[in-house]
Amino acid sequence: MSPRADTLLPIVLASASPQRKKLLKSMRINFIVRPSHIAERSGHGAPRLKVQELAMRKARAVARRMKTGVVIGADTLVVCRKKILGKPKNAKDAERILRRLNGTWQRVYTGVAVVRAEDQKSWIGAEMSRVKARKFAPEDLRKMALKNHDKSGAYSVQDAGDPFIEKVEGALDNVIGLPRTTLQKLLQQAFHHKRKFAFLPLKFRAR
Repeated sequence: MSPRADTLLPIVLASASPQRKKLLKSMRINFIVRPSHIAERSGHGAPRLKVQELAMRKARAVARRMKTGVVIGADTLVVCRKKILGKPKNAKDAERILRRLNGTWQRVYTGVAVVRAEDQKSWIGAEMSRVKARKFAPEDLRKMALKNHDKSGAYSVQDAGDPFIEKVEGALDNVIGLPRTTLQKLLQQAFHHKRKFAFLPLKFRAR
C-alpha cells in the first residue's frame, strides 16, 4: 500500500468520550466515532500494561467489524497508594474514590492503540502523568461525588468548575484521556509517513 493511499483510510475513534473526541479534533484529524462497548476487564496487575491491553482490545473490537480504516483505542486509569482506580459505579463509589485521592499525589496512565483494519497490524503506547489533589472536607467530597461518574478518578481536570486537582506534572491531555504526542507517533507508523499533526500543548490552570 502506498503512503498516499494509506492516508486516505478513514480514521475511527473507538470511544464515545466527549473529552477524547475534543482532543482528537484539536489535532485537525477527520474521524468518525464507533464505540467498542467491550467489558473493561484485564488480567494485568501493572497499570501501564492494563491500559495498553484495554486500549488494544477496544481498537481491535472495532477494527474487526471494518474492511478498511485505522482505529484508535484508548483507556485511562488512576493509581493512588498502589491501588488502581477506574470509573466509579455510582455516587457512593465516587465518594470512596475521592476520599482515597483527597490531598494526595496520584499517577494517571493512558494507553493508546492504533489498529489498521485491513491487515490487523497494530501499534501501541502509553503515558503517565502525576497529579496532586487538594484536601477537602468530607461534606465537600460528598457533593463532588454526585458527578463525573464517567471519568477515572471521579474528577474532571479539564472542567473549570472542578477544583479537586491542584497540580499536574506531565501531559495534561494524558490525564484527560488521550495523549496526543503518543498518538501522533502511532499514526505516523500506521500511515508510513512523518506528518506532524498540528496541536497546541494544554496547560493546567489551578482553580
